[in-house]
Amino acid sequence: MTHDVGETEQHCEAAATAGQYLTFNLASEVYGLEILKIQEIIGMMNVTIVPKTPEYVRGVINLRGKVIPVIDLRSVFGMPSKEDTERTCIIVVQVRAGGGERTVGFIVDEVSEVLHIAAEQMEAPPSIGTSADNDFILGMGKVGEKVIMLLDADRILGEAALQNVAISGEEGL
Repeated sequence: MTHDVGETEQHCEAAATAGQYLTFNLASEVYGLEILKIQEIIGMMNVTIVPKTPEYVRGVINLRGKVIPVIDLRSVFGMPSKEDTERTCIIVVQVRAGGGERTVGFIVDEVSEVLHIAAEQMEAPPSIGTSADNDFILGMGKVGEKVIMLLDADRILGEAALQNVAISGEEGL
């Protein structure tokens, strides 16, 4: 999927809106997800490994009778893996895929806080490499001395990857 620069800027302007963002850590970086996308936050639980799934799919969990795929964001972002700790969490989100909505869990190192980020605290994502490589970044939030990468939950994996997760994850069980 390719976008020209104007399309990426429009995506950022339309998507990176002032509001509440749940912040979380991966390694030493701080990220944020729109609070309206988040269904719940749960502690790490037993994950069932599903054979022949992509490397970033840790497996599936049974969340109150619903089987949902669990995605390791460290793996998606190309970071080294890390042992789970008592702070490791699963952020359960609703994402748009294939014309509908799916429930997916994102494994993060730890959840920080909910922040209100105003429009004047936001900037477009930096232009590094191709726009397709970082089109899941809505913008950069500047809060105090921190820079928070604001993520688009619908685009973190991309449409094709979400379909792959759907086929190998919850629909396959």
